[in-house]
Amino acid sequence: MFKNNTLKGVFLVAIGATSYGMLATFVKMAYTEGYTTAEVTISQFILGIAGILIINGFQKAKSENVIVKATPKNIFQLMLAGTSTGLTSVFYYLTVKYIPVSIAIILLMQTVWIGLLLEMILEKKIPSVQKIIASLVVLIGTLLATNVFKNEIQLDWRGLLLGILAACSFTTTMFTANRVALGISSAQRSLYMLLGGAVIVFIFAITTVNTPFNFEIFLKWGIILSLFGTIIPPMLMNAGFPLTGIGLGSIVSALELPVSVLMAYFLLHENVIIIQWIGILLIILAIVIMNVNFKKQQYY
Repeated sequence: MFKNNTLKGVFLVAIGATSYGMLATFVKMAYTEGYTTAEVTISQFILGIAGILIINGFQKAKSENVIVKATPKNIFQLMLAGTSTGLTSVFYYLTVKYIPVSIAIILLMQTVWIGLLLEMILEKKIPSVQKIIASLVVLIGTLLATNVFKNEIQLDWRGLLLGILAACSFTTTMFTANRVALGISSAQRSLYMLLGGAVIVFIFAITTVNTPFNFEIFLKWGIILSLFGTIIPPMLMNAGFPLTGIGLGSIVSALELPVSVLMAYFLLHENVIIIQWIGILLIILAIVIMNVNFKKQQYY
């Protein structure tokens, strides 16, 4: 039987993953109104940082216990790790400019096998048969989900390349986030990682913007993007994963995939055929395969 804390963790991770799943559709809708990638990312990060600062202040005021403050070393490590968060946002938001959201999220899910490669290189660990099978299932699911066999969807090579780059940077974020400054609060960790990501976003904006910045983005899409992209998901998932464990948490976080596709289907009217849904289910199955042993270990 699941304990109450585990159910609470599942709920937190599920809401966080669902929020992430909505994000790309909102970005695409902002694009249709003429906003640029720089405007989208800058508004998201600035308002996100402001929101996390408020949460940090609220936690300090309400907490009866002494909150462990981040050391200069913690801050540096978290900001460095956060640069991959900024890169993920830039790459992913550029991806949805060139290809459908339902395909972009599939590319982002390649973190399953990219993470396996990263683990092999950095930790010199030979992957288990289970993980290899899961990675192969992801690749098969990706071929089906992108419908390459019937070639009915014309995909821009720029979107494909940017999508893989987004997956690589997202893998780096997940790899470092679970290893850096674990002794401080999730709000502090989120804040410093966002500051690191903001550095990348501002560099991108400065080097690419050639038109006047439209500040209306802050009042319209900026609030929505910061809530669903930089405030709600990291806070809830940082709080939920310790309660679920990595295995169960990873399975629940796979909700991001169907939510993203459904949002694109209903709000953007993107065409998603049966073979693509089969591919999506295979990718979710692969995530379950990769983590099911960890899940069992939680509840012996």
